[in-house]
Amino acid sequence: MIVRHARSLRWNTCASAAVAVAGLALLCGGCAVLDGPVLDPKGPIALTERNLLFKAVAIMMIVIIPVFIMAAVFTRYFRGTNRKARYTPNFDFYWPAEILVWSIPAAIVVWLALHLWANTYKLDPYAPIDPSMKPVQVQAIAQDWKWLFVYPEHDIAVVNELAMPVGTPVSITITSDTVMNSLVIPALGGQIYAMAGMQTRLNLLADETGKFWGRNVQYSGTGFANQQFQTLSQTKEDFDAWVEKAKQSGKVLDAATYEKLAKPSEKVPVTYYSGVEPGLFDRIISKYSHGDSDRMPHHSTAETTE
Repeated sequence: MIVRHARSLRWNTCASAAVAVAGLALLCGGCAVLDGPVLDPKGPIALTERNLLFKAVAIMMIVIIPVFIMAAVFTRYFRGTNRKARYTPNFDFYWPAEILVWSIPAAIVVWLALHLWANTYKLDPYAPIDPSMKPVQVQAIAQDWKWLFVYPEHDIAVVNELAMPVGTPVSITITSDTVMNSLVIPALGGQIYAMAGMQTRLNLLADETGKFWGRNVQYSGTGFANQQFQTLSQTKEDFDAWVEKAKQSGKVLDAATYEKLAKPSEKVPVTYYSGVEPGLFDRIISKYSHGDSDRMPHHSTAETTE
């Protein structure tokens, strides 16, 4: 009677677990996971990164799937009610088992290491995507809590909006005028850190038009959650029109205007500047690298924002 009750309880528990898993699967069905930017890339860099992720997962499945299968088989075979299962409490070593347990994971680690090592160089963010094509130059400056994008070749600047012509490489030089930030546009490529007094680089390319979400993914204070922007991938004609729109804004990003813009503020609307003070990006870097401590960022998560 007790054994029968235990079996009934076990099957009821399994049935409940199966129903719960099925319910979670139905709920997640509306999440459109496969439509997420990481799994639905819009550029060659993000596509290569996604394929690398898939390959790494596939390699790891070689050991993960057998482990789950063996866990289920062993649990079933060595259950308390199975009188046929051998009980060997003094068993402590078996060469074939040791070789199997250690050699396969070691081989997978080596395989993953070689695989990732080669692709790390292949995905060097500093490397030009297509040396035969001239990229659009962009200078990205992280502030509290917004992004400023300067187009030195066009003498314009835009807050919280990045535009690029589709099919044309974009070379982004990145720095921070505050604490460490990290720039990422998941649909186009991985994250690159922005650090005060330093510059990093990121080369991207969009192979279809659209609007792609970007943001800072390095916690930087109270306004961190709102430090987001839109990336516009446009036709050549639409990009030229976008540049002309910025040139007609009538606002100039001189030193005084920049100092006001750099103050902590959240949810800043897209703002266009028709002119940029020459050398602005280099001066932002030099004011930290030259040890000007009076102009270093000193804010905390409790700081009042505009």
